[in-house]
Amino acid sequence: MTYETFFIGLLIAVLYVEITGFYPGGIIVPAYVALYLDQPLRVLATIVIAFLSLYVYRALSRFIILFGKRRFVMFVFIGAFLAQLWFLLFPRLFTASLELRAVGWIIPGLLANNLEKQKTIPTLASLITVSIITYFLVRVLVYFGL
Repeated sequence: MTYETFFIGLLIAVLYVEITGFYPGGIIVPAYVALYLDQPLRVLATIVIAFLSLYVYRALSRFIILFGKRRFVMFVFIGAFLAQLWFLLFPRLFTASLELRAVGWIIPGLLANNLEKQKTIPTLASLITVSIITYFLVRVLVYFGL
């Protein structure tokens, strides 16, 4: 059901953006989060890494001029770097399972980019809404065997 989840997630995210004007962390992010809603620690780790990426970006932006494409690339790079660092270091620091890691490398950076653009509450509320709608629509399709 992976392809169906991405398709439904993209469709719901685009409709949501058109209706409300708020981006749910990017167009593809809710579909990835919906795939892992049954693993809440991965979703939580992704959100934590996105916030860490946002704070690193804000610290760097004091010394480097970042806007436009450079800003977006910096968010994706910082998010990917922190996701990989989290994956490598966190299990060594704590006896946690592999479930406590980010959803992909790019997703935290995309989410951090939107957190910077439209602030925390609208982004996270939109992400949660679209991800849950996507998750349940996919579950209904699975239940009815479509």
